[in-house]
Amino acid sequence: MHWRKFNGDKIPLPIKDVVEQTIQAEVAKGIKLKVCIGTDSQVKGADVEFATVIVFLREHSGGFMYIYNETLSRAFHIKERMLLEVAKSIEVAYELCDLFIKYNIEMEVHADINTNPQFKSNDALKEAMGYILGMGFAFKAKPEAFASSSCADKMVN
Repeated sequence: MHWRKFNGDKIPLPIKDVVEQTIQAEVAKGIKLKVCIGTDSQVKGADVEFATVIVFLREHSGGFMYIYNETLSRAFHIKERMLLEVAKSIEVAYELCDLFIKYNIEMEVHADINTNPQFKSNDALKEAMGYILGMGFAFKAKPEAFASSSCADKMVN
């Protein structure tokens, strides 16, 4: 996996190492962090591009994020694509969760799924919520799911 910063700089180390270094540096400055992880996707012809983000929120001091993009060349039903977005976010959250526990950092998984039944993505809401909560993670859906619906959305090229 090749993660990058918002400015495009590639992250050469494993993401877990970078996240721990980031947490240590922020905590050393006395900054309280919250982390939100989300994924969004966009269909582009025969391909689907996914962007997963790890958003670090600094209490009273802005934030920053790390980004991972991936393209898959196959068609997905919308419900399948929504649940794959959630699975990608959970994969990252699961890899990093011991760090968040170790450093007492609040973490949420954000799903780009609409809570309004009039939207197609709503078909996946119950399964996504069950998946995320079942893994023991805090869950947010639209409109509160900014990591997926705003941050990751902007990173899908």
